[in-house]
Amino acid sequence: MPALPAFPLTRRPSDARRRGRLVLSLVVLVAVSAAAALAYLSFPSAGRTSPPAAFSAVRAEADCCRGMEGLELWGPAVKWGSDHRLPSAAACCAACKAMCPHPEDGACRCDSWVFCGDERKCKDRFGECWLKKQKDVMAPAVIARGEDVMWTSGLIFGKGEGIVGLETNLGTLHIQLLPGCTPRSVDYFIELLGLRNFVRCRFYRAEGRGNVWDAKGDHKKNAAFGPPYALLQGTLEVDGVPFKEIPREACAAVKRGSVAWVGSGPEFLISLADHEEWRDAYTVFGNVLPKDMAIAEEMALLPTSTDVWSNVTVKVLKDPVYFKVKRSSNASAV
Repeated sequence: MPALPAFPLTRRPSDARRRGRLVLSLVVLVAVSAAAALAYLSFPSAGRTSPPAAFSAVRAEADCCRGMEGLELWGPAVKWGSDHRLPSAAACCAACKAMCPHPEDGACRCDSWVFCGDERKCKDRFGECWLKKQKDVMAPAVIARGEDVMWTSGLIFGKGEGIVGLETNLGTLHIQLLPGCTPRSVDYFIELLGLRNFVRCRFYRAEGRGNVWDAKGDHKKNAAFGPPYALLQGTLEVDGVPFKEIPREACAAVKRGSVAWVGSGPEFLISLADHEEWRDAYTVFGNVLPKDMAIAEEMALLPTSTDVWSNVTVKVLKDPVYFKVKRSSNASAV
């Protein structure tokens, strides 16, 4: 029988700034790990063949229709909310998605939506659903933001939109962001694109698939779940810019190519395999485009040293791989 699943830790144990958070995270992760182990025992076919990560990301995004409360996006309206009232933010989001792509020309007639769902604050504007078209969906116009704002807003990415690149010396990892599932995470990336200082952004841990997962990322029958753990781990914390913890968002299954926060960030991971044993444990906010997974695999082959983080054996890169976050596009994105 395979060993019980283990989880990658939030950060190196020597990081005193997050030591308190690490202890709390360990308590939570132990509980989640136990639940995951029970689920695994209930479903012995956890190593079955899974759909490609890109397909899973598309399916998960199609099932998500979330927005950010306390945010009012501006921009030209394609449907006026005063004449368009719906029962929920999810319904408003779905109305925008129905216009992207448009059946006539394949373009996104709507790429952003604004909904008023607080009856006390909205009063006679309760239920208004404004569908809008941004001049630049990766730099949306914001008119108001904060706890006192009565609006909830969200973005919709069309084909080839919402892609960011992590530019390294080995090549660029292009990531398709998921605004419907993780609007707050996408909002953070939009903020990053406006910065120039990425001194602290880096990968510091790299572990290949070993004999645990095959080249497609499928878990091998009766194999353990690590080590190694088939992942890259790094940080998206920018020097000089205080990081605000990102609340838990949609937790899709971690597949090969999934990009997810570890805890509430800024640590994150890129999975090199399907991790059924981590179900519901991480906020998956994006997916590496399949053509770039070779770069991730190459990074996992770089020289490492072995370390032990809270009784878990990990492989730490001898030389961290630094990266810059850049805007990108790819018409073939799924």
